Amino acid sequence: MLQGRRQATSWRQAASSSTIDRPRGGARAPGRGYELAKRILDVTLASILLIILSPLMLLIAIAIKLDSPGPVIYVQRRLGKNGRVFRFYKFRSMTADQDHTVAHREFVRAYINGNGTENQQHLYKPAGNGRCITRVGRILRRTSLDELPQLVNVIKGDMSLVGPRALPDYELEQYNEWHRRRLEVLPGITGLAQISGRSRLTFNEIVSLDIKYIENRSLALDLWILLKTIPVVLSGKDAG
Repeated sequence: MLQGRRQATSWRQAASSSTIDRPRGGARAPGRGYELAKRILDVTLASILLIILSPLMLLIAIAIKLDSPGPVIYVQRRLGKNGRVFRFYKFRSMTADQDHTVAHREFVRAYINGNGTENQQHLYKPAGNGRCITRVGRILRRTSLDELPQLVNVIKGDMSLVGPRALPDYELEQYNEWHRRRLEVLPGITGLAQISGRSRLTFNEIVSLDIKYIENRSLALDLWILLKTIPVVLSGKDAG
C-alpha cells in the first residue's frame, strides 16, 4: 500500500510538470494472479456497494423521474478493453429533449488537439448549461452519484473499479498512437487521473497518468486509489 502511494505521488508530480514524458511501453504485464485477484475485488466490492446503496439509488431514480421527463438511466456506447464496445450506464443528469453528441464531439476534438476550449475548461459543460442540466442532475454531478450505475458495468465485466476513463467511440478518432494504450486494460470508475485533479489536467497529462498506471498496476496500487477516491468524492473537488 505504501509503495502504491509513493508511485502515485511521483507520477502526479511528473504529470503536472510542463513537459510530459510519454510512456514508451514495454513494461512487464502483471501475472494472472493479479488479474484474478482484481476481478474478485471488483465483483465483491461492486456487489456489496450495490446492496448497501440500493435504497439511495432508488431514491435517486424517483427524484430523476419527478424532476424531468425521460429515462432514469443514460446509456451510451463506450469503448472498453481492446476497443470492445459496451453499453455504459449513468444516472441521467441532463434533459432528455436534446442530443449533445455533436457539441461534445467538438469539445473532444479541441481538448485532445490542444486548441483550447471556452474558458480553458477541461470538463464538458453544454451550451445553455443552466437549462440542459436538471436540478437533480446538478446534485448528482457535484457528488458523483451519477456514476453509481457503473457498478453494474463492473459486475458485468465491462469495467473495473480502477482503470482509465471509458471513452466514447468517437473520441478514438482524435487519438495518436500512444493515446490508444489506454485501451490495454478495462476502463474504471476511478483511476489515478481521477484522484489527481482530472478537471485541471490537460489531455496528455491524463493519458500519461493512465499509462503509468497500466505499466505499474498492482493490487496495492488499486486499493490505494480506491481509498484516495473517498475523500475526493466527499469533497466534490473536480466533479463535473
